[in-house]
Order: sequence, then structure tokens, then C-alpha cells
Amino acid sequence: MDDEKAKKVDNRARNWSLVVYPESAPENWRDILDDYHIPWVESPLHDKDVNPDGEIKKAHWHIGLFFSGKKSYGQILEITNKLNCPAPQIMKNSKGQIRYFAHMDNPEKYQYKPSEIIAHGGADIRKYLTATGGDKIKILAEMQDWIDETGCTEFHELARYARNERFDDWYDVIATQSTVFLNAYIRSKRHGGDHNG
Repeated sequence: MDDEKAKKVDNRARNWSLVVYPESAPENWRDILDDYHIPWVESPLHDKDVNPDGEIKKAHWHIGLFFSGKKSYGQILEITNKLNCPAPQIMKNSKGQIRYFAHMDNPEKYQYKPSEIIAHGGADIRKYLTATGGDKIKILAEMQDWIDETGCTEFHELARYARNERFDDWYDVIATQSTVFLNAYIRSKRHGGDHNG
């Protein structure tokens, strides 16, 4: 790329990702980020990630920063320098990145709990974690199996179980996406007398 084209490339972005290491970050690193008064998201501590050779990776947090306007690499570098963390990266796909914070779409990696992803500064992460497409179909199939295996005959039994035991995946699908389908399935089993699947 020639110099003229390079000048026209916009290396600014609204959303940036960082990696923070407990061993090098200042104790008050969260306060430092809070002082910017921006929405940001913190992954669970990744302390069970493994390199290809089987060695455990250094513990770290993934961080997502969400600005109302575009910020340059240099502006974000000021933040990473305060946190003693590696160079920031432009977040190209916010949904994919936030889901990666728990390895939701990477079954070969250690599965962290999506409920342990922490939103700061008013960040709204529900839209990133909501099940869509294939995830939703798989979850619905699991719920149907549970209904059949337990002989569930009331929607409230499924909802209570999901809230208490499967909050990270089932509960959102029940509460926001598939109430009508699941209620109809349970009702048809109850009225049809089919409790064996």
C-alpha cells in the first residue's frame, strides 16, 4: 500500500479489546477503566486456557471498551499503558468478541460461565449473549428431552428448573424467545397423556 492510501485508511474504531494480566496490572485497574466513564465489559478470569502443547496459559482477562465515537490506536494505547497490558486490538465483531469471553462458540476450549461476564459503565451485554439460530434450536431440543425425561406437566416447573439450574443458557430462551412453543409442548403432553416422549 502506498503512503497516500495508507493515510486514507481509518485506524480508528468505537470498540476495542484488551487483554489484562493479573501479574502486571495495577491493583486498581478496574477503577482506572471506570474513570473513563465509558461502557466496558470484563471476561471471567481465564485461568484454564491451554496452549496447543498442553501448557496452561498465563491467567488473563479479556476486556471490551465501547466508545460513543471513534478512537485512534494512540488514544487506546494510553489506556493500555496505564494497565500495563499488551497492545489493543480493534474489535471487529462485538457479538463474537463478547461471546468469546466465555468461549461460547468454541466448544474445544474451556467453557467459562457467561453469567460471570461483567458489564461496567452501563454496558449492555444481553444482546451479545442471547441465543440465536443453531444455539436456540439445540437448547430447545435439550428442554424437550428434559420435559420428556422428567414427566414435566407444568410450564412453571420448567421455568423454575431453568432459572435455578440452567440460567446461563435455558432461562433466556424461555423468558424471551420460546414461551409459546414450550408451553404448547407441555400442554399437549399433559392433555395427550404422552409422558414418555
